Amino acid sequence: MGEKAASYHRGEMDIAEQASTFQGFIALTKWGSLAMAVVLLFATLIFCTPAGFFQAAIAAFVVAVVGVLMLRSKPGAAH
Repeated sequence: MGEKAASYHRGEMDIAEQASTFQGFIALTKWGSLAMAVVLLFATLIFCTPAGFFQAAIAAFVVAVVGVLMLRSKPGAAH
């Protein structure tokens, strides 16, 4: 029983899979949130305001483009 605790050495485990899973979760959360915001904006403008389909589509498109520009990975960013 004491052997297991003594054989553990902090920092020697390969964490590549955990890091990859975490990066995937962060990316899914980030892009999923943007997609939900765009869909919610589009639906709100169509059903709750006098704006028509085209105005709602244009507003949703603008938010999507700005969101993609803000959320994409920056070159040289350390991950």
